[in-house]
Amino acid sequence: MKIYQQRMSAETDDSFVVFLIGMRINRLWKVHKWLPVARSMGKMLKELYAQPEMGFLGQESWGGRTTIMMQYWKSFDHLEAYAKNRDAAHLPAWSAFNKQVASNGDVGIWHETYLVPRGGFESVYNNT
Repeated sequence: MKIYQQRMSAETDDSFVVFLIGMRINRLWKVHKWLPVARSMGKMLKELYAQPEMGFLGQESWGGRTTIMMQYWKSFDHLEAYAKNRDAAHLPAWSAFNKQVASNGDVGIWHETYLVPRGGFESVYNNT
């Protein structure tokens, strides 16, 4: 991993979306419940990086018993279109989760969506 030993900032003249998504393993011993959920995100990311026209801009993620991924999207419309796209990886993964886990408590999933208007953000990075 490269470390940029300087102060940097993101710049854009457009609005964008910050999408936080995560998973929490509530019952560690039920690997057959949480592992498919974890693996499905890798398939989605591969698909999204291969098709930039879907509006996905990039992501950072942190793992552990509770995982979090911070994604950036061009717009809410792009994010929603991907979520509802019958030909994309998300809907089959969502359907499988609801069949295998649903609300039984074995695995928790969550997301939060933030619409960032043009000029409505600031970012500073140093030695990252």
